[in-house]
Amino acid sequence: MLSVTNTQTAALSGTRSSRLTAAFFAALLGASLLYGIGFAQSEVMHNAAHDSRHAAGFPCH
Repeated sequence: MLSVTNTQTAALSGTRSSRLTAAFFAALLGASLLYGIGFAQSEVMHNAAHDSRHAAGFPCH
């Protein structure tokens, strides 16, 4: 029979809470990025992508 103590239950609850918190902030960051890109000028987006590709070592032209 599987026995779960109060300490184990608290640890599982804390893990679930931290995962939900991380997921919430990841979704908030993603929504902020999409919102920012949606209102950015195309030249700004091009330059950001261009610099990111070079920083990662990918040629772009």
